[in-house]
Amino acid sequence: MKWLKRLIAVLGLIVLILAVVPFFITLDDYIPDIEFEISARLGEPVKIGSLRAAGLPLPHLTVRGITVGATEDVKVGKVTVTPDLWSLLDANMVIKSIEIDGLALTQVAAWRISGWLPRDNKARRLPLPSTIRVEAIKLDGVVLELDQATLGPFDARLSLAQDGGLEAASIVSRDGSLRVVVKPQQASYLVEAYARNWTPPLGPQVHFDELAAKGIATLNGASFSDISARLYGGAVTARLVVGWRKGMQLKGSANVSSVDIGPLLRALDKPENLSGQINARPEFSAHAASPGQILEALRVDTPFGVDDGVLHGVDIRKAATFGSEDGGKGGETRFDRLRGQLNIDRGARRLTRLDIVSGSLSADGNVTISPQDQLSGRLNTSIKAASVTAVSIPLNVSGTLNAPLLYPTGGTVAGAVAGTAVLGPVFGTAIGARVGQWFENLLGK
Repeated sequence: MKWLKRLIAVLGLIVLILAVVPFFITLDDYIPDIEFEISARLGEPVKIGSLRAAGLPLPHLTVRGITVGATEDVKVGKVTVTPDLWSLLDANMVIKSIEIDGLALTQVAAWRISGWLPRDNKARRLPLPSTIRVEAIKLDGVVLELDQATLGPFDARLSLAQDGGLEAASIVSRDGSLRVVVKPQQASYLVEAYARNWTPPLGPQVHFDELAAKGIATLNGASFSDISARLYGGAVTARLVVGWRKGMQLKGSANVSSVDIGPLLRALDKPENLSGQINARPEFSAHAASPGQILEALRVDTPFGVDDGVLHGVDIRKAATFGSEDGGKGGETRFDRLRGQLNIDRGARRLTRLDIVSGSLSADGNVTISPQDQLSGRLNTSIKAASVTAVSIPLNVSGTLNAPLLYPTGGTVAGAVAGTAVLGPVFGTAIGARVGQWFENLLGK
């Protein structure tokens, strides 16, 4: 058994050497040459804080305090490089893994990264010498610091082929709510994303119960032909094309089915003055200089319908009676059906071909909402009664989304007053109101 004891002693000595020797060996003298080489390849100044070698648990190299860019738009806490020991004896070195911990990117750096990569079919190669091959790259705790929000932290895993090309990449948020898988396909990339119980960190805080998307991406943009989501009790399917070569562009269409519109308005930071389930088929587009300006540049056109809902903040039936002095303010209108066409253009919203049915009340017309939520337009209302002639009252729409106002037009009021005085309140009001409307239309007022 003496040979066994000697073997254990030798192994122990080797482990001790691997653990202790790195403390006495520094590679900092090589830092200037490494900084120069990487800076030349990226076209950006690169700084390295320290460089150390270690023997346990496997021989590896650790680089700390890395920054890229004159304003340090890229920061890396630590990079660990683990080589294949046998390849150190060969002319071609194999690096089993590169582990990057604590990577932070600014929005400026994220836009510039695509410029560091070649744009031909070899674009998926890393900027490393041909004598070095990397098998896998791991990124932990990646954070993207945008102008208006922070994306992350998330973890990423990249598998590389023999020629250095990307075989597959996966990105997973730390809370597990989002997962993205990327695979190369000739000069493009197949992208599959899946989210569960997820709210986007940018833009409107719309909460998705489930979201799945499949598409193809290039360095200049992406096209998603299959998007499906479940949110607020309903479902959405969509197609989307995004470009970022020159600013930000997007174009697409969607099918919205039975989505609860109240919480959706709240997520869009709009007054929650409508409830019910909405159905719509929007087509949309936008062209902006930066992602933060997309909503301001958004254009949407869609038919829509809401059934069995409530219009909060105004009582149309009350406003359509001549005894109302507050324009129906502060009430609500329950309706059986609401139909119309919605057009959004750079924050201005126009509702046309409105058709509202609420029991004996019906209304149609057009309403415009300014980017500052100011209201203007007209609703033509009609109230039917069993034994009384239906009264048609046009209403001017004014106020704001938070405090809408509806008042009968001046000609209608004047005609109704005159008709009531001559023929009485039963028939005179309705006849006078119609005569007033006729004169109003004739005079163009």
